[in-house]
Amino acid sequence: MNTPVYAQHSQGAQLARRCFPFDPLQRLARLCLMNPQTMENPMNQPVDLPLPVGHYATLPNGLRLHYLDEGAGPVVLWLHGSGPGASGFSNFKGNYPQFVAAGYRNLVLDLPGFGRSDKPEDVQYNLEFFVDCVAAFLESVGVRRCTLLGNSLGGAIALGLALRLPQLVQSLILLAPGGVEERETYFKMEGIVRMVSLFSAGPIGMEEMRSMMRLQLFDDSILPESLLQERVAVAVTQPKNLFSTMMVPNMEAQLGEIQCPILGFWGTNDHFNPVSGAQRIIDGAPNARFIVLNRCGHWVQVEHRELFNRSCIDFLQNG
Repeated sequence: MNTPVYAQHSQGAQLARRCFPFDPLQRLARLCLMNPQTMENPMNQPVDLPLPVGHYATLPNGLRLHYLDEGAGPVVLWLHGSGPGASGFSNFKGNYPQFVAAGYRNLVLDLPGFGRSDKPEDVQYNLEFFVDCVAAFLESVGVRRCTLLGNSLGGAIALGLALRLPQLVQSLILLAPGGVEERETYFKMEGIVRMVSLFSAGPIGMEEMRSMMRLQLFDDSILPESLLQERVAVAVTQPKNLFSTMMVPNMEAQLGEIQCPILGFWGTNDHFNPVSGAQRIIDGAPNARFIVLNRCGHWVQVEHRELFNRSCIDFLQNG
């Protein structure tokens, strides 16, 4: 197995330490005792998170979305998954630097409700809302065509955007995407059950986050404290309606409309999205291929980082 990226001194981790030279454990202890409303700006914009600071795009609906913009070349837009405390950086810090080195411009987005992006309490966090926001984001930063790379919820958003605006999508890279099963199927998965119960129970501390994040991986020994710290800090700023209003329709019947090339990944030990989704996409989308890995959970990009990076870059360069 690859040496876990979180155990290494990655470029992103060094940047985070330079930007936030406080003791994260002490900071998190204070955060978990605070009312989130006392530490947020309008739109629930969090401050002082243990995440690197990039750029902001203001959408026509007034929301500000945070993103990292790294490298130059053809554009890859990174769309993270859901779950308490998620962000683009925490999902993909071990991946996008390799794409930078390979000659790609990487937009690592924090979806609304996550990371450093705005977190409104008066919206429905359904697929249509996310697709609207991502489409508006790409227009605001002047990107007319790109590859969408999405994990879980991010994969569902990528599928939704490819269906709505196919001219915008060069190709898709999907990591255990949502949106290819009925909602009831997902809510029977152990990881989803744990995630929803923890978020609805109240403030999430380190041990609660650990119990959920262990289900992301087949080998939970590679789960680092730094990742838990990042996610706990974000989780206490997220609105209560984020997951209760999160609705993603089953797009399986529409997969045949997606003509662009698709490279997908799935772990057979996924506790969040059933691996049967890989076959559904292969059967439905005419230009799809999948890499299915045993002894692997929901985060292929973490547990099989080198294989993932290498396979994606080959796909982008050679089709």
